[in-house]
Amino acid sequence: MSIFQSLIISIRPKQWSKNIIVFAAVLFSRNIFNPHLSLTVATAFVVFCMITGATYLLNDIADRENDRHHPEKAVRPIASGRLSAGMAGVSAAAAVAVGLCGAWMLHPSFFSVTAAYLLLQLLYTFLLKRIVILDVLAITTGFVLRVLAGAVVIDVEISSWLLICTFLLALFLALCKRRHELTLLEEGAGKHRKVLQEYSISLLDQMISMTTASTLIAYTLYTLSDRTVAKFGTEKLVFTVPFVVYGIFRYLYLVHIKKAGGSPEMLLLTDLPLVGGIIGWGVCAGLIIYF
Repeated sequence: MSIFQSLIISIRPKQWSKNIIVFAAVLFSRNIFNPHLSLTVATAFVVFCMITGATYLLNDIADRENDRHHPEKAVRPIASGRLSAGMAGVSAAAAVAVGLCGAWMLHPSFFSVTAAYLLLQLLYTFLLKRIVILDVLAITTGFVLRVLAGAVVIDVEISSWLLICTFLLALFLALCKRRHELTLLEEGAGKHRKVLQEYSISLLDQMISMTTASTLIAYTLYTLSDRTVAKFGTEKLVFTVPFVVYGIFRYLYLVHIKKAGGSPEMLLLTDLPLVGGIIGWGVCAGLIIYF
């Protein structure tokens, strides 16, 4: 495998799907059909892909020893030795430089949010992922910053309810991922990720249950809030709630019955019933918001 191929694998293009959430603001501000604003957000998406790709490289450099104890991560280019830490570090620095320059050219406020996201990822890589609870909260905050970035880059206001829903849904996915790691690695979990020693299946199940309920309640309240109804001129956004319920319950089924959840971005792209639920939500929400 060439160095270029190893770099492509290490920046994890499949996980860039997480950055699609930057389009939330342009969608819910009813500007998705505005070519200029949509192109601006698409460029912001590319910037975030560069920054996240760089953070994946840095994360793999920092975790290369621990990853060798993981049955799946051991084959990653840096952990397996196919890509040197030095080459990965230089590539990460270049991606960060280009990404931040692009962010500044798009909008100063977008640059600030992007820089804050990068700082958070660095703190996570070298500190926060070793601290129980703060590790999942750091991951969650990263998603909130993505949504916020998508709003500031086009100068639109974003609902605080939408930020809360993003936070809770991301927390749900992060907790499910920790549960998967704990069940997959069992006694060896602490060798791969030391913070896993601080968790237990029962504790994570309680956290997941609380987060599930909070997410559904928050989203339902968002669809029915006076501000949302006034903005879209309808109360019908509540009809999207069943799709959200199905999506979350389907994900719980995959985590508990199919022992999945280690790669949320892959489940959201490959599990057909889950994909169908997401498409159904998108179509329903789009029709209600725009037509």
